[in-house]
Amino acid sequence: MERVDTAADATMRPMRAEDVDAVIGIENRQFTSPWDASTFLDLIDRPSAELWVAEHPEAGVIAYAVLWCIVDQGELANVAVRPEYAGLGYARRLLDGMFVLAKGRGIETVFLEVRSSNARATELYRSFGFTDVGRRKNYYEKPREDAVVMRLTL
Repeated sequence: MERVDTAADATMRPMRAEDVDAVIGIENRQFTSPWDASTFLDLIDRPSAELWVAEHPEAGVIAYAVLWCIVDQGELANVAVRPEYAGLGYARRLLDGMFVLAKGRGIETVFLEVRSSNARATELYRSFGFTDVGRRKNYYEKPREDAVVMRLTL
């Protein structure tokens, strides 16, 4: 299957229970301490959470994002793209949509943690206007690594 190098070919939509297997497949490939299926299934119907996927017409679910919304603050909990679709704009499209949703929910500030070595993600977040506001020592395991805490004012 030939891949189109543009994110315009995918549909951004809320995650459904039937998407969780595909999401877990991405999660397990992208994270050393992945969430399990029950975590996603528990979050799907929670009013305080936004879970969205990028669905490619041929490849199915290729990316997802999770945003927790609490009063006027949000936390971007997870963003991941299938490796063969990384760098093509799918994460950017998901985040664009998530931030529109967040604003609509009255979110004024979004926080996230990112591995200090994850230059690709950090660059993406900075392109949205996120700034570094702190560091959590030894936050991640496998390997043990600091998290950079970032903030975006919407």
